[in-house]
Amino acid sequence: MTSVVVPEHPWLLPGVLVVPAGGGRRGPRRTTRDWIVDGLAFLVSLVWVLVVTADVASPDPAMSPALPHDWMIAADALLGLVCCGLLWFRRRWPLGLVVGTVPLTLFSMAAAVPLLILYFTVVVHRRTSVAVAVTGVGLVTNLVFSWLRPDPSLPYWANTAWGVVISLSVLAWGMFVRARRQLIVSLRERAERAEAEQQLRVAQARQLERTRIAREMHDVLAHRISLLSLHAGALEFRPDAPAEEVARAAGVIRGSAHAALQDLREVIGVLRAEHDGDAPEPPQPTLGDLPGLIAESRAAGVRVNVTDTVDAAADVPAALGRAAYRIVQEGLTNARKHAAGAVVTVHLAGGPGAGLTVEIRNRWPVGGVSDGALPGAGTGLVGIAERVSLAGGRLAYGRDDAGDFRLAAWLPWPA
Repeated sequence: MTSVVVPEHPWLLPGVLVVPAGGGRRGPRRTTRDWIVDGLAFLVSLVWVLVVTADVASPDPAMSPALPHDWMIAADALLGLVCCGLLWFRRRWPLGLVVGTVPLTLFSMAAAVPLLILYFTVVVHRRTSVAVAVTGVGLVTNLVFSWLRPDPSLPYWANTAWGVVISLSVLAWGMFVRARRQLIVSLRERAERAEAEQQLRVAQARQLERTRIAREMHDVLAHRISLLSLHAGALEFRPDAPAEEVARAAGVIRGSAHAALQDLREVIGVLRAEHDGDAPEPPQPTLGDLPGLIAESRAAGVRVNVTDTVDAAADVPAALGRAAYRIVQEGLTNARKHAAGAVVTVHLAGGPGAGLTVEIRNRWPVGGVSDGALPGAGTGLVGIAERVSLAGGRLAYGRDDAGDFRLAAWLPWPA
């Protein structure tokens, strides 16, 4: 047997249905609360049948009239007991049971309480239009019942009015219970939807973080690998260089390769760590690491001129310094890839309140880019543009009127 949780009706709390393994008929399985409620309803109805039958069997002429025949007393009691038994099936066929027992509401006193419970079940489990229709039929049969079984202590219209009051009270109570269940279902669905949306937001945040780390990996590895290619090209160009220069170049290549592998290991480690924090993962350089980046490029043979007029450089925000570092790194990488041998000029200026200006300029290679230039995916400048945009700054790059390639960015620096 396999248990499947599904709603019995769209407006009710979820119930548990038992589905046989080989298919077959589905049926509701009562919970402990259902057994208790159904048992109490059965006992109350049974007590009512016994009390009414005893009262009719030995009536007080001032209170209730005797039935004309004794067999009618037994028949009424039997009908009441049958309706008590039907209460155990009211959860599966509420409307069908009410329709089938409507004729009993015309004359049976013993079946009054179990029939009211069946009516209440229909109000709770069915649409309002169905409940109102059943109520209308009950009000009509109430007129006939008050005429066939009059109360000696009350006039006809007063007896009828009591039947109307009882029917409308059960209708109001059932509609209240149904509305409350609908509210609980709505709140539960809303909570589940909010939980699902929260999980989706977490997944999106994780994906954005991984994208950011991938962009960092591109910036770092492109810089390292361009240095490797530059030194390897020098060895290829001068195979007859002195042994000391070859050894020094080989040492730089080994160091750059080791640094590239270390950076790659750190980034891959972050991607595997499922980190959800807001703090960026290493490697995360700052503006203070720019001299080391420039020295590394110069050691690789790139001629770099630096002009730094930044005020309060020690107080630059970490995110701002990291963005400036990546911009300079991308500019130097592009110069090594596409303008080998050109002089690169790096200019930094700005301060708190005025913003930070970063500009990298190099001469456009004569005759265009050579065939031996390092390949590029074309995503470096796209990543830099995205980084600057997220920081609220501006970026411009391309060939200017002087024939130089210029990469310039302005980043906001709060005062």
